[in-house]
Amino acid sequence: MWLFGRKGPSGFSSSSTAEEVTQGIDGTGLTAIVTGASSGIGTETARVLALRGVHVIMGVRNVAAGRDVKEAIVKEIPTAKVDTMELDLSSMASVRKFAADFSSSGHPLNLLINNAGIMATPFMLSKDNIELQFATNHIGHFLLTNLLLDTMKKAARTSKREGRIINVSSEAHRYTYKEGIQFDKINDQSGNFAAYGQSKLANVLHANELAKSLKVDGVDITANSLHPGAIVTNLFRHMGPISGLVNIFGKIALKNVQQGAATTCYVALHPQVKGRSGEYFKDSNIGQASAHGRNAELAKKLWDFSMKMVK
Repeated sequence: MWLFGRKGPSGFSSSSTAEEVTQGIDGTGLTAIVTGASSGIGTETARVLALRGVHVIMGVRNVAAGRDVKEAIVKEIPTAKVDTMELDLSSMASVRKFAADFSSSGHPLNLLINNAGIMATPFMLSKDNIELQFATNHIGHFLLTNLLLDTMKKAARTSKREGRIINVSSEAHRYTYKEGIQFDKINDQSGNFAAYGQSKLANVLHANELAKSLKVDGVDITANSLHPGAIVTNLFRHMGPISGLVNIFGKIALKNVQQGAATTCYVALHPQVKGRSGEYFKDSNIGQASAHGRNAELAKKLWDFSMKMVK
């Protein structure tokens, strides 16, 4: 429960808010992409980054909702630089179009926040015939990151500022299939929550393998994953009776959105995180991923598997 959060080595805890963990930090001159920014912690992440002077591009599936969020942020923070672009992470064609449009805009890219996600949906296939949670939570972000990497490398070189790639995972990455990733049964219909856990484990493994390859390349870009905390958001909408309980008891036991966005904003902007790569964060401190989440062989296997899928 966030109510009883103790401060960790960073000086922050589970009850710290996104504004608190970025207090006094100037993000002017940085450009960030935040996926899934039209609701929940994505909206709060975009708002707080904009508050700190970052130019925020919101990648949103619902463009009208994205526009409403942009207007609300600019109304509150008249100096905010916020743009919206259409992005459906469950469609590789949409991801490719988004990346091409962003690249042709000429904007630099310093921060890539792979935040969007869906949870415990009824079994469905994406437009590319991949189980919807794996397609949206992992494959879409994997492809997006690969397509934007050259832009990020260029920005890191020219700005002399560290680039940061952040995968918003979940403690649910611990509750996956026994082998971690079911490579031979990605479209398994038997367990929607295990499939969610698998997609969140993929977020951790993707960040770890990416961190390793960026280090080999010698570029000034880090890659990390994080658990935002259990939060009252519309992620729970597919969970039937649980959804009602979350709304009733969540305000006591779970984080609010301001607290839920804190770890993302901390990892994106805080000087304490400089040079840290391949880490798993929770409550604005370094945590430890599951054994599967620390398995280098599994990370490499997932990377190769994902590469085949996006090609």
